[in-house]
Amino acid sequence: MNRSFRRLLTLFLLLALLLLTGCTKASDGLSLSVCVGGEPESLDPIYATTPGDQTILNHLYENLMRVTADASGQTSVTYAMAKSVDMEEETVEGGVAVTYTFRLRSARWSDGQAVKASDFVYAWQRLADPASKSPHAELLSCVSGFSEAREAGDMSLLQVSAKNDSTLTVVLNGRHDWFLKEVCTAPAAMPLRQDAVEKPASSAGGSWWDSPSALVTNGPYLAAESGDTLRLEPNTRYYADVTGPQSITFHFADTPEEAQALYESKTADAVWPAAEDDGIWLPALETNAVVFNCAAEPFSDVRLRQALFLTVDRNALVEIVGTFAKPAEGLIPSGVPESGEGDFRTTGGPLLDNDPDEYAAACSQAKALIQEAGYNNGEDLGELEYLYVKSDENDAVAEALCQQWRDVLNMQVTPKALSEQALTAALQNGEYTLAGLRLTASANDAECYLSNWISESAGNIARYESTAYDTLMSVIASAGDGAARMGCLHDAEELLLMDYTLAPLYNTGTTWVMRDNLTGAIRDPRGWFTFSGVFTRTT
Repeated sequence: MNRSFRRLLTLFLLLALLLLTGCTKASDGLSLSVCVGGEPESLDPIYATTPGDQTILNHLYENLMRVTADASGQTSVTYAMAKSVDMEEETVEGGVAVTYTFRLRSARWSDGQAVKASDFVYAWQRLADPASKSPHAELLSCVSGFSEAREAGDMSLLQVSAKNDSTLTVVLNGRHDWFLKEVCTAPAAMPLRQDAVEKPASSAGGSWWDSPSALVTNGPYLAAESGDTLRLEPNTRYYADVTGPQSITFHFADTPEEAQALYESKTADAVWPAAEDDGIWLPALETNAVVFNCAAEPFSDVRLRQALFLTVDRNALVEIVGTFAKPAEGLIPSGVPESGEGDFRTTGGPLLDNDPDEYAAACSQAKALIQEAGYNNGEDLGELEYLYVKSDENDAVAEALCQQWRDVLNMQVTPKALSEQALTAALQNGEYTLAGLRLTASANDAECYLSNWISESAGNIARYESTAYDTLMSVIASAGDGAARMGCLHDAEELLLMDYTLAPLYNTGTTWVMRDNLTGAIRDPRGWFTFSGVFTRTT
């Protein structure tokens, strides 16, 4: 074989390899269309609350860690902006402090500037700052100095710091072994460039994120255009090859029926929520519940809380809500992991008795408790209000619930619908006796559902005080043994419910669908999706 032929063969092989690499890089040029809700309400990471907005942000920005899936669909957390992380523990008064040291990879923002550790410090301080009023602030409650920083209004007290441009240090106030998986992958904790967020407003006003195509981001995709749809294309300054779809187009729909129509017309390849009930079932990580103000009369008396708790007919409420609802079995819903493998709710079993045959006995017990508390009947308690956020579903549930209390206990409870902002203010100020709301958690771990009810927690809207509960939660925060920690979490949930701090009502879920020839999508249990790994099945 002569030299010229060998060179020609080598060149041919290199060209073939480059062509193959090009096909693999962009998932064979796949153009993916999806719908995960209505038009964006906010593309500011600390305010985005809808799964659709969080999904868009999940493709535009990249956190310290990211969730990936293997061929079988099993997910794991891998390095993203962090190229390595070290962890050190130190015994401190009241427990342990854990220091995470992240070393960042060499990466650039979409405008070419380097991504720095200080960008995470700025973003996390902004998230924690009470002046920001972010609904996701509690995500950082595991960070040392969080409470002190919020109380003083001094974010330098939050123990998140940049040693240099490529080294980020975070000190936690306990082991919180969910930190990497839950905080370091969340859209709310994505890095932000201070100059991009705080740039002077245009003459037209509006928010800094109003023009998605002008955003300075560090994720695998950029917003290329907007209008009736939002199109994402690979970010050429991303630190790695984009091996997923060559483009992702977001369509918007306000109802499951509208989303389903996009799917059936082949306008969208994947939709959530889907109107049909034979898609992929997704439990919602929230529990609809009644919260009692334990510090306000008459519900400072545990017997009255127990009486209302016992007379809740969850099966009847589920009939009102519909197909995707089921009676709550505890505060913590299905979908929250147990240590290792398994489901927390399945492992712990039901803490509430939803057997219809036992409801009459529960009602009799409730009536006896009213008598024991010194009231001849529920009418002696006077007029009470049940506050909730107005919606068609909530209206129907509130009326049915108050009717149950009237029928069984003769209690005159009037449902009162409020805006979400008004209800939040009433709860924070303690200006309520009964309230219905959806209880969620900042992270998908049982500890995060339970930590709000610690006596000194800012999220303790029930004004619940229990030394036993506080001690148990303190043990959980510092527990080194996973099995022992889970045992304590199950005990804490049971204690909270047996003190009748709240009455869980029901859980809900939804479905989503994607074309059979596509695979690789990841739906985070907290609500958002990752489509950057989607590819076409070859078999």
